[in-house]
Amino acid sequence: MRTLAFFNNKGGVGKTTLLYHLAWMFSELGRRVVVADFDPQANLTSMFLPESQLEKLWDPDILTLQSIMAPLSPIIRGIGDIGSPPMIAVSPMIRLIPGDLNLSNFEANLSEAWGKCLDGSEPAFRTTSSLHRLVQAAAADFDSDLVLIDVGPNFGAINRAALICADAVVVPLAPDLFSIQGLRNLGPTLKKWRGEWQKRLVENPAPELALPSAAMVPIGYVVVQFGIRDSRPVAAYDKWARRIPATYSEKVVGNAPVSVTTESDPNCLGLLKHYRSLMPMAMEAHKPIFKLRPADGAIGAHSQGVRDCERDFNLLAKRILEALGLSD
Repeated sequence: MRTLAFFNNKGGVGKTTLLYHLAWMFSELGRRVVVADFDPQANLTSMFLPESQLEKLWDPDILTLQSIMAPLSPIIRGIGDIGSPPMIAVSPMIRLIPGDLNLSNFEANLSEAWGKCLDGSEPAFRTTSSLHRLVQAAAADFDSDLVLIDVGPNFGAINRAALICADAVVVPLAPDLFSIQGLRNLGPTLKKWRGEWQKRLVENPAPELALPSAAMVPIGYVVVQFGIRDSRPVAAYDKWARRIPATYSEKVVGNAPVSVTTESDPNCLGLLKHYRSLMPMAMEAHKPIFKLRPADGAIGAHSQGVRDCERDFNLLAKRILEALGLSD
């Protein structure tokens, strides 16, 4: 089993949409997938589930929590350890650990615990490793091949606890100044978190406690154009796209800058185009674009767009599986 996080500290690059489509494509390729929504905005959960189901999931009058907050509640309240991970069957091959807007309340617990781990506090290690242990339990329960983790666009304590769970990290990017600046911050931060966690591991007082290794190996980036307006000049795209390979190589991988295009960069996992009106159509149908059918409105010229999307995500999913050592 491999755990893969999708992360960019710059928001609005299509990270959640990318993960959503890949989860479906991995399942199409025969992989059993657990999707963990650790973003307090819970956008991924709302993409998978219809509004009627979300209402029940987050209804404050329902005493039994069904989201990620259910197993975390004992730790937040200081009355025990994590419970069993909640999982919703999205399809026979996909299980969702649903997010919750109240997850932001866990930020303070994680921030405090991170410091106390240096003092050898067992409760601090249990808090810090809670997301990791939930992921591992969910993967074991479902016998999954992959766990995909979605996080918010920031360097907060929740993201740190979520990312140290990850064996590998994929970086979604938009071809713009903000994504370039995000890469310059992202690489050093992952390196810092790795080092800080290694210092804490030696202070763990409970050898039986399953703790993450914080590998967080960057396996590549995906240039996503979901949010790019059609009116955007091609020259502006090219200007920033040309800077991505060198910045990623130097700041994220830690190698010398390279002088290649995104198309020829071995660190580039894929280039995804703007699918225009197919995206809102897919969101309305609660399906990935490549599963749209004429009954959903994918007729005429849209049919070619659906086929193009299926081809693009099939190639991208296979490249990611190869990078993770999971290819057939």
